[in-house]
Amino acid sequence: MLGAAHAALAAAAGRVGAAAAEREYFDLFIGVGRGEFMPYGSYYMTGFLYERPLARLREQLAELGIERAPDQVEPEDHVALLLEIMAGLASRRLAVRGGGERALFEQHVAPWVGRFFGDVAGAEHAPFYRQVGALGRVFIDIETEAFALPS
Repeated sequence: MLGAAHAALAAAAGRVGAAAAEREYFDLFIGVGRGEFMPYGSYYMTGFLYERPLARLREQLAELGIERAPDQVEPEDHVALLLEIMAGLASRRLAVRGGGERALFEQHVAPWVGRFFGDVAGAEHAPFYRQVGALGRVFIDIETEAFALPS
């Protein structure tokens, strides 16, 4: 499934130009006033930005010794930032005490990211980002299964 999702994304990338991809991104995530989807954990879990899930994430990141970059404007619960943190933990670029990666995933990624990617995968007017969402959904499903295995 992961290979098929990668192939579908590659095919979509081959069909879309930069301007069309930029337009899809704008419509989906920025919009005039607001995009179709809000890529933030707080929003997906509560319906509002800057809510308790973000505060809990910030507390856990501080416990792990992960600090927000001074020039970073997005809240830490943005899907891209969370996945970047998870990649840093998996690659050991970010060194944390044992169990940090699993806890971060289970508490701050798994509760909402699969639904977010599923929503993006259903965006019929966005053929490129629809494939990004489909790949993200498959990837998160695999990660969810992997974290469910005994350590």
